[in-house]
Amino acid sequence: MQGKPSFLGSSPANLIFPHGSPPPPGETIEVAPGILWMQLALPFRLNHVNIYFIDDGQGWALVDTGLGDAATLRAWQPLVDGMLRDRPLTRIIATHFHPDHVGAAGFLLRQFDVPLYMAATEYLQSLNIHLDPGALEAEHYRRFYLEHGLDAETTRRVVTSGHAYLKLTSGLPPTYHRIVAGDVIRIGGREFDVLTGGGHSPEQVMLRCRGEKLFLGADQVMAKISPNVSVVAVDPEGDPLGYYLRSLNALKTEVPADVLVLPGHNLPFFGLQVRADELIAHHRHRCALIREACRKMPRSGAELIPFVFSLKLDPHQTGFAFSEVLAHVNYMLRQGELRPVATADGIGRVEAA
Repeated sequence: MQGKPSFLGSSPANLIFPHGSPPPPGETIEVAPGILWMQLALPFRLNHVNIYFIDDGQGWALVDTGLGDAATLRAWQPLVDGMLRDRPLTRIIATHFHPDHVGAAGFLLRQFDVPLYMAATEYLQSLNIHLDPGALEAEHYRRFYLEHGLDAETTRRVVTSGHAYLKLTSGLPPTYHRIVAGDVIRIGGREFDVLTGGGHSPEQVMLRCRGEKLFLGADQVMAKISPNVSVVAVDPEGDPLGYYLRSLNALKTEVPADVLVLPGHNLPFFGLQVRADELIAHHRHRCALIREACRKMPRSGAELIPFVFSLKLDPHQTGFAFSEVLAHVNYMLRQGELRPVATADGIGRVEAA
């Protein structure tokens, strides 16, 4: 499964940050007239997720929800009893299926009888995990890791504890409001164009307000980190990196350079096109590392992990690292930069073309 971002620095000189620090826990910052920014804690190395409240007349439209774990639901309760008591939620827009963005939706929808807006692929992906969490430990997941060189014990840990965060949800409604690229959503006095992009998740939703030069970019473009771009076990030959690079290039064309980016993590910033170029260069660099490693000898996806990720990884991080390395391998196979090699042990390996 896809998950949390990898860490990638950006020079502060390249981007402009209108707010030098995030809002204190439980508080909001008005990042534009009628748009409030808040952070909720995450129990990972990436320790927060951004959520946004958009003025919607009699209440607030919410973009993303945080996890569905007990700590996050406790953090929501003062908001339910406070700022949302007189001006309740009017709708919830979940940008993608990862639990830090939709995990608390079930809890909130039990408090507020409002629609959930999602892209179809994202809703169905989230619903599938919620209804059948045991599938994350199924045989095809184990085979996915083993056939690309991960040892049996690490595979066991990845498919058990490594996938645990995907279950941190509070449920989903049986119905939802589908949104599609090209739609226009009216929230209060604003109109938001719906854009979608692949790579980090299948059909991640982004919102652009042309009139006020605002861009809610979810996890697609963030100031300090690169979103995790991973091959998944149900689509082992997929090309998520190709989809992600295609999305970045589309954003550079379709979204003006002077928008204020309201991302899913890190600080809001100006400099969308600069950051998109940095992210493209980041992935090209990773491809170069893999190509160099495969010039010396054929290597499996698991054997390539230390050439791309130098830090010691726990099972949660190992699963993401493995799947992200494989995303680069699949992309490079399509580009003709790598070629598959037949091996006696049956483990898939590649060499430089």
